[in-house]
Amino acid sequence: MTITTLSSRTFNQQVSQAKKLAESGPVYITDRGEPAHVLLTFADYKKLTGSQRNIQDALAMPGVAELDFEPERGNIGFRDVDFS
Repeated sequence: MTITTLSSRTFNQQVSQAKKLAESGPVYITDRGEPAHVLLTFADYKKLTGSQRNIQDALAMPGVAELDFEPERGNIGFRDVDFS
């Protein structure tokens, strides 16, 4: 695995090259000499996060049906308005 560092300016000017470099390892993108972002292939990202589920599975919230949830009924009182 090769780690490459590019400045933001170089990245903006050579996006295709940065994508090719990401095939062999992460590409650090710097702002004013400090690492600010990392470019990875999607396959490397999935390996890193270990997530194999899709957005539907992530939002499904399994087990939510067993929760007891009874919110209090709101009580909105009315009052006269004084425009003086």
